[in-house]
Formats: sequence, structure tokens, C-alpha cells
Amino acid sequence: MSESAAGSASPPAIAPPHSGRTRRHPRRPARPRAAASQLQRRSARLGWMMSAPGLLLVAAVLLFPIVYSVVMSFSNVTVTGNGVHLSGITTGNYDILVHSPRWWHALYFTLVYTIGTVIAEIVLGTLIALVLERLKTGRGWMMALLLMPWAIVTVISAELWSYIYNGVYGILDAALNPLFGHDVNVLGTPLQASAAMAVADIWKTTPFVAIIVLAGLVMLPSDVVEAARVDGASGWTCFWRVRLPLLRPTLAIAVMFRILQAFGLFDLPYVLTNGGPGTSTESLAILGYRVLFNDLEFGPGAAVATSTAALVLIGCLLFLRVFRAQVGQEEN
Repeated sequence: MSESAAGSASPPAIAPPHSGRTRRHPRRPARPRAAASQLQRRSARLGWMMSAPGLLLVAAVLLFPIVYSVVMSFSNVTVTGNGVHLSGITTGNYDILVHSPRWWHALYFTLVYTIGTVIAEIVLGTLIALVLERLKTGRGWMMALLLMPWAIVTVISAELWSYIYNGVYGILDAALNPLFGHDVNVLGTPLQASAAMAVADIWKTTPFVAIIVLAGLVMLPSDVVEAARVDGASGWTCFWRVRLPLLRPTLAIAVMFRILQAFGLFDLPYVLTNGGPGTSTESLAILGYRVLFNDLEFGPGAAVATSTAALVLIGCLLFLRVFRAQVGQEEN
């Protein structure tokens, strides 16, 4: 019995002899990260090489005049028959501006004009955008008609408004003559000329603001507005408390564009009023043009241009900083 039991038991498993070599796993294919990064670097170099001529052209056309104007504003400029010569470093050109009442008046007019027109255009553009948003049919036609003033060249629109404001044969004079009993020369006094120029500017640029605000309204999430209406919010409360905060980035873009355009105002007053009557509607751009090309004072003229660009840059940076701080407070 013991022998049969022993014979029926299975023999112990014998482990294969160890050869002393480590078992090698099959090699995995190398990750393509190195090849991909190398390809990206080659594509980047090729992109820079292809775009280098265009970038150099843009730098020559845009950056060189800016740098040259800044250098000229800090230099002693001498105009001779052989051209313009720069010598030395001085702040005398900016001293001339600071002590010039004409520059302060141009700065004051440009600031007041920019603030007034931008506020009016933002308000009117937002109202027009709200109306266009509610249109179900004919929105495309209305947008096309709305963009017609913006599509007209500013010089042409200024000429059209000059015919309207003309004190002899203007339409506005013919309409106001029966009310006042005498001819009304709209462009004859400083206040009226400034208001007339602002109306022409608002008429032209409000459609631009309306299109930007309309794009922002279309992109707003509809569920938030619907939730506010379900909670019983009125139309005014829904706009003021829900939609307007969501529209602030869009409005900031519109304000930035309009500040840049309005602060560099040149063609509209140059054609419509020529800075008059007197110098009442003379902007910083017109002042710089006259100092440079009429008076041939290149140093002070370059200082006017540089100071204007610096003021616009500082104003935009301050606006963005205030906007970001306000958005951050609301998020917190």
C-alpha cells in the first residue's frame, strides 16, 4: 500500500536551471517626443524665416517713424537746405509744450471731446445693439444700413456735414431760421462748432460700437438670462444686473478702440472746422501737424506727437487696470 501510494504521488516540479543571464524584455518603440519637438523647432525656424521679410517691412514702416519721432523730440533739430540735422540731447522741446497755452488748450479740447463722444457712442451703440438683437427678421439688412456711415471715408462724411452746417445754404440753417428768426451759423462759435463736430463723429462711429456690442450680446449664455427671468427679474433688472456685467469685456474693447481713434482726431476737424473758429476745435493731432509742416518746428512738433502717443498709452493702461481690478473684486 505504501509503495503504491508512493508511486501514485506526483513528482515535485523541477525548476529549470538558472543560466545567470537577466531576462530581457522586448524593446518598446522609442517615444516620438524628441522627434516631434525637433520637427516643431524646424517648423518654427521655417516660419520665422518665411515671415522675416514681412516683419522687417512692418518694423521699417511702423517702428522706425515712432523711434525717429521720439529721438527727434529729445534732440536739437536744425533745418537746412541739405535736410534735417539732429544734435545733442535736450528737453527743451517739451519745455516749450509745457509753457505753451496753445498745447494746453489742444489737450483740454481733445480730452473733453474724447470723453464726451466715447460715452455717447457707448450708450447709443448699446441701445442700437439691444434693438438689433430682438429683431428676428431683417437683421442683416439693418446691419448693412447701419454700417453705411462707418463705411464712408471720414473726409467725405466731413464734407457732407459741412454742407449741412453751412450758414448760407445749409439744411440745418434753413430748418433753424424760422425758429430763431435769423441765420444760425453753427460753425461760427466755439461751443456750437464743438457740438456740431461731436454730432458728426457720433453719427459715423456709433455703428462700429453697435456691431461690437451686438457680437457680445449674441455670445452671452442664454441660460443665465433665462434663470434671472424665472426668478422674477424685470427687463431692466435683467439687463443691469445680469447682462451688463457679462458685457463688460466687450464694452472695454469698444472703449479702447474709440479712445485710440478719438484721441488721434485729425481728419474730421481739419475738413469741417480747420481747428476753428480760431483754435477752439484744434486737437493735438492738428496742432502737431501745424507745428511740423506749417511752422517747420520739427522738434516741438515731434514732442507733440510723442506726448500724444504717451498720453494715449497711459490712459489705456489705466483703463485696463481699473477694469481688471473691478472684475477681480466681483469674482471675489
